[in-house]
Amino acid sequence: MHIIDWIVLIGVLISIIVYGIYKSRATRNLEGYFLSNRNLPWFLVLMSIMGTQASAITFLTGPGQSYSDGMRFVQYYFGLPLAMIVISYFFVPVYNKLKVYTAYEFLENRFDLKTRTLTSFLFLLSRGLSTGVSIYAPSLILSSIMGWNIYITNILMGGVLIIYTMTGGARAVAYTQVLQMIIVFVSLFLVGYIAVGMLPDGVGFKQAIQEATTLGKMNVITTGFKSDGSFDWKDKYNIWSGIIGGFFLALSYFGTDHSQVGRYLTAKNTSGSKKGLLMNGLVKVPMQFFILLIGVLIFMYYQYSKPPVFFDQKRMELANATPYAPQLKTIEAAYYDAFNNNNKAQAAQYREEYKKVLQQALPAYDVNDNNYIFLYFVKDKLPVGLIGLLFAVIFLAAWGSIAAALNSLAACTMVDFHKKFTLRKTTEHQDFKISQWYTFFWGLFCIGVAMFAHNIGNSLIETVNILGSIFYGVILGVFLVAFWIRFIKGHAVFIAAAIAQVLVVVIYMLDVISFLWLNVIGAILVIAIGCIIQWLQNQTIPKVVKS
Repeated sequence: MHIIDWIVLIGVLISIIVYGIYKSRATRNLEGYFLSNRNLPWFLVLMSIMGTQASAITFLTGPGQSYSDGMRFVQYYFGLPLAMIVISYFFVPVYNKLKVYTAYEFLENRFDLKTRTLTSFLFLLSRGLSTGVSIYAPSLILSSIMGWNIYITNILMGGVLIIYTMTGGARAVAYTQVLQMIIVFVSLFLVGYIAVGMLPDGVGFKQAIQEATTLGKMNVITTGFKSDGSFDWKDKYNIWSGIIGGFFLALSYFGTDHSQVGRYLTAKNTSGSKKGLLMNGLVKVPMQFFILLIGVLIFMYYQYSKPPVFFDQKRMELANATPYAPQLKTIEAAYYDAFNNNNKAQAAQYREEYKKVLQQALPAYDVNDNNYIFLYFVKDKLPVGLIGLLFAVIFLAAWGSIAAALNSLAACTMVDFHKKFTLRKTTEHQDFKISQWYTFFWGLFCIGVAMFAHNIGNSLIETVNILGSIFYGVILGVFLVAFWIRFIKGHAVFIAAAIAQVLVVVIYMLDVISFLWLNVIGAILVIAIGCIIQWLQNQTIPKVVKS
């Protein structure tokens, strides 16, 4: 990178850190550290919700997802606005009335301690794994820029985030996320504008979109039905999985995942929480549409300017140091010849052939390069200064979402486990210090997960959603029973949740259905099994009493 890019990158990051620490002068107790004393205005709550969801993965791999698969990923968010309405009018009033620190305290009031503990544990496991993948995303950038070892980079990135989160708490997260989202929107608009400007003379935005439509990239709505009329349950993104599966996923993520619940519990009142959620429902789909559209515009740019045969340049260098190098270089030359002759279909075939040989050369690595497409474009094509700003955007998005996640992980560990199972009485200041240490230990756990994220076959944005879908349906099922199925008691729902979680993992491993449907399946399993177990208990208890 140019020295100007480094100045922009470092300057923006230091400014955000200083601003966050300055704004985080909260009371040094649990409510101040985890919930910013419940006094944030609704627009800060909105930015915090959006900043927590929009991680570095969103901006780093979202364009790569649409570059390869078109716009259909946006359907994943179609159920989100409806979920915001449900959460605002059913979940939020209960949480605020009970003045809970975590969402799972409500479950103990409704059921029992073991149900609260199990559900909180499932959250900790799913969010801890997802946050580890989120740490890997900015590490990928730093590793690419500096040529550093990815493992060292994970430790460096995770260490900075641990210090940042331990120092600031929820208030630092909320205030810095406002600036982060402003910088993000401005930067993405500039990237889209520049991508259009780099198209050949006579090819404007309208024509680019028309050509992208012809090439199948503007597939915003897909039905999921095959040519024979049957529905493809393994199709990842279509209108039905998006509305139904996406609704259940969003309902669980925003309604029961404490990394999000903790954001709107910081509001001054119930009205502030509702406004933040409802505005998020209005803004999120257009925002994600625009991020994916950038990937389509990059795709169209590379229809006129040769893209590399493989976007992960570092992996190409490793492969070229193996005995497969001559074969790889021959395929690469044939790829560029085909592109120069305007035979893009043949070029695409050579690209796939290159991946197959690359896999043979580096059997321990995956050959999916979606995660590197946007990064390559930024480094190779954007002007000096904007490169540093774009990298800063990705770092800021990472810091916002990861800091919120670490804060929520520490909150649940402290409130749902430490305070419930430790008999020793502690002062408020001691609780605050212990919470900081839990933040530290969760940071170490997430760094450990990041160490194994380098060989993920899916795009990072898809991986995070898969991890969530494995657990979210079951967690949501417990909450749905708690809110609306009053006759099911704690013992029945606890057993139902445990059985449902095992079944969801088995279904995922069998690979018989798209991951978005796991959210629906998990919730239905908890409700159905819970009803059966409670009915059996009700049949058994009277007989015991009579005897």
